Amino acid sequence: MSNSHNVPPTPINSQTNSTKVGAKSSLLLWRLFSFFLVFSIWELAGRSDISIAFPPFSKVLVAFVEMIFSGEFFVAYADSFPPLLTGLFITMIGGVIIGISIGLARSAEWFIMPLLIIFQTAPVSALIPMLTYIYGISDTSKIVAIVILGMPLVALNSYKGIQATNPSLLEMSKSFLASQVITILFVILPSAQKMIFAGLRLGVSGAFIGIVLAELLITPTGIGDLITYNRFIARYDKMFATIVSILVIAGLTLSLMRLFEDWLFPSEKNT
Repeated sequence: MSNSHNVPPTPINSQTNSTKVGAKSSLLLWRLFSFFLVFSIWELAGRSDISIAFPPFSKVLVAFVEMIFSGEFFVAYADSFPPLLTGLFITMIGGVIIGISIGLARSAEWFIMPLLIIFQTAPVSALIPMLTYIYGISDTSKIVAIVILGMPLVALNSYKGIQATNPSLLEMSKSFLASQVITILFVILPSAQKMIFAGLRLGVSGAFIGIVLAELLITPTGIGDLITYNRFIARYDKMFATIVSILVIAGLTLSLMRLFEDWLFPSEKNT
């Protein structure tokens, strides 16, 4: 009997941590394998002479490195980043404010919600050339295109987060006689934070799509100019390298946002 009481307890926390580390390592390996599989298929398809406009991945990778050292990417992104960052700022701030407003005010919901749904479902890319007639060939047209494509995603996700607040939390707030402002700040917004950040990530994706479409359809500058020019001179390896650079920057931006979200809300990550 005395020996049974001396048995050390099972280190549950260490087992849990090791399980999490193993799961993360396995997930990382699967992601690396997926990239390897896609690039291998791309390489084989490019070498099978499907089309002259579809180079193998190895040539695209070489062109990607050459464009980094030649400064072509730097010059192009120097033109694209200012309207992109301005449009992103307007999209994030305006989208969150609109989403929260229509989630809290019934009158705002009836007035704004149909417009958001229309902009989300309509082929907005077809409307982008019309911006040229309104704002001309300028950065303003790019910013408006980014906002049109990104803001509805942010606003609708913020609205859904507000609407998904647990009713029991609202009842508890009323029982403690909390004011409307206190309820919004300490009950509704914390409950909606995950949906809001999900909307911000979707808004970033929409912003990158908007800047590329704007520079392809409105004004041939920046990244859009690189794609159009290399396609025109049949440098398809550089054209695909430019597209890959957009995907890399967008992916890194979304990953950094996810890391910031996990750091800002660690309890939400662990639940």
